[in-house]
Amino acid sequence: MITLSSFVGHFQCLLLPRRSSQGSRKAGCRLLSTSFLFMALLMPMANMARGQVSVPHADFVVAKPVINMFSKPTTDSDVVSQALYGTGVLLLEKQTDWYDIRTADGYKGWVPTADLKPLDTGPYAPEGKSVHITGLNVNVYRDPDVTRHAPLLQLPWEARLELMPGNADHSARWLRVRLVDGQAAWVQQGDVSAESSPLSIAEALQLARRFLGVTYTWGGVSSQGFDCSGFTQMLIRQRGIIMPRDADVQAVWSGVIPVERKDLQPGDLLFFGSSAAKITHTGMYLGKGEFIHDTTHDRPGVQISKLDDMPWTRLLVAARRVK
Repeated sequence: MITLSSFVGHFQCLLLPRRSSQGSRKAGCRLLSTSFLFMALLMPMANMARGQVSVPHADFVVAKPVINMFSKPTTDSDVVSQALYGTGVLLLEKQTDWYDIRTADGYKGWVPTADLKPLDTGPYAPEGKSVHITGLNVNVYRDPDVTRHAPLLQLPWEARLELMPGNADHSARWLRVRLVDGQAAWVQQGDVSAESSPLSIAEALQLARRFLGVTYTWGGVSSQGFDCSGFTQMLIRQRGIIMPRDADVQAVWSGVIPVERKDLQPGDLLFFGSSAAKITHTGMYLGKGEFIHDTTHDRPGVQISKLDDMPWTRLLVAARRVK
């Protein structure tokens, strides 16, 4: 598996205040260190299964549906990214009731210790024993029955679960899974999938439309709320490609090539800002002059816009095609 060594900070979407590398709210893009940016530029493409990826030799596993990663060990600081249930993360540092962690896309941030479970007996949901959530909001139950008890968990798209031996019920409708705390639970087979082949561009664009209306969330990477670069990163990941997290780094990444506006094709990445050096937003081209993105413009959420409309036609500063 190929991951970034580390990213600092988080890309901020159009119409939101941007932050410096220290996380304070002031003008100017959040800056990456030279070494981090260099690694991102050279980062190659790699085939991988759909589903958020765990760090190799992870120390902890995410124990809540979606956890926020903060820039400092306090909830008063800004959210830099998120991690999803069942994902293995690496411990960097501990301070009182907080862990500084790193996810597989190279991002690091602080999370409350209660959000994680230690992996003392090996990885959670290893290859060949895992399924990932394919619905936008999926219920997990204590019994193979939707009426007997309330759901134990509601998990977002791409969250991971570990299969248990003899995992299917007699009707083959349900799968038995182990939660990160060791508890047995059940999920309907139609809500999950085993690792599968990467999607084509057309399939990825069809998938993108499933998220229409999902709200914008600062630092978000899940079906409970994306930010703009988290949304495009997820779509590219479904094609079996690891792409950097931040929009400005995506635009200069070695895994893409420049595209002129007149040559745009479905699946191309669009970048917006005051200039090519100050990118503040991203989306994905659908074709016929339309693109899909998660934005705070007009209404917060995943939506389809026309490239010729304002403000997008004025703000488009770059387009890229994944190699």
